[in-house]
Amino acid sequence: MKKVLALSLVLALICSAAVFAGGKKDGGGSGAHAFIFKSTGNPFGERMMAGFKTGIEEQGFTAITNAPALPTAEAQIQMVEQLIAQKVSSICISGNDFDALQPVLTKAMNAGIKVLSTDSAVNPASRATFVNQADSEKIGVTLVEAAYDLAGGSGEFAILSATSQASNQNLWIEYMQTELKKSKYANLKLVKIAYGDDLRDLSVSETEGLLLSYPNLKVIVAPTTVGIAAAAKVVTDKNLIGKVKITGLGLPSEMAEYITNGSCPYMYLWNPIDNGYLAAYVGTALASGKITGKAGESFTAGKLGNFTITAAGDGGTEVLLGAPFKFEPSNINDWKNVY
Repeated sequence: MKKVLALSLVLALICSAAVFAGGKKDGGGSGAHAFIFKSTGNPFGERMMAGFKTGIEEQGFTAITNAPALPTAEAQIQMVEQLIAQKVSSICISGNDFDALQPVLTKAMNAGIKVLSTDSAVNPASRATFVNQADSEKIGVTLVEAAYDLAGGSGEFAILSATSQASNQNLWIEYMQTELKKSKYANLKLVKIAYGDDLRDLSVSETEGLLLSYPNLKVIVAPTTVGIAAAAKVVTDKNLIGKVKITGLGLPSEMAEYITNGSCPYMYLWNPIDNGYLAAYVGTALASGKITGKAGESFTAGKLGNFTITAAGDGGTEVLLGAPFKFEPSNINDWKNVY
């Protein structure tokens, strides 16, 4: 009898160790939660993944973060397939394409994996919900207002976006184009939307092309952290500070130099660390069954507090992190060492 009890105790300890090694269980899957960003080498994505990792691990689960070398849907599809085989509990993805990921994400959901997106949404059929950085319409309106202000109310401006398939960029640009139809902006002309694919060298080339093609260009709006840094560097290197002004969405740590030297008078962003952290709590809440992703459901996201899921403009649902924040000379030194 003593041998049986001893053997049972040993087996129980082995099972406990196995569960601990694989991460705490959360209602399904392996206890691991995954985040796939758009591509490697993007400081915004690196900070978002760091926030996600913190949020997952402080709940006692295992975090898996990854990103492809190039921002393509095909590369992300391969990563999702690997995560399905690993039987993770949830997958959060910053989509490189709104629709192309649907088959593999549907496969993941059919396998019992909870799927959500953040930063760049996938279509509503491909996700339970979307963790949105800020209200998309407000971002679009804010960026047009900045272009108008920096251009002095009239003249030419251009947009330097990420990829042409990036759903977040495209939605912000759509709202920008809608805002531009107002009579207030009659003398402000959008001459081109360029795409740097969130690659530094390509973003530099696209900026140089804009300056060459449009010698009267007054403002470049880059709603991407890679693009805004590249554009500001080009303007600085070409001694065009004051002639061409840069604004958009940027990381304080990367843009402090350019806000200080005047090439980017001011810009906007939210906290990507908090964005990833919030996504972590949405993923675990979905996996545990606390929420399903329906509008009206509420949950608590650790140190960030309480959130309520709302209807999204694309027909799905979303969780809003907060409003975009303005970074300018008066406050950039307070933020440049934060993120």
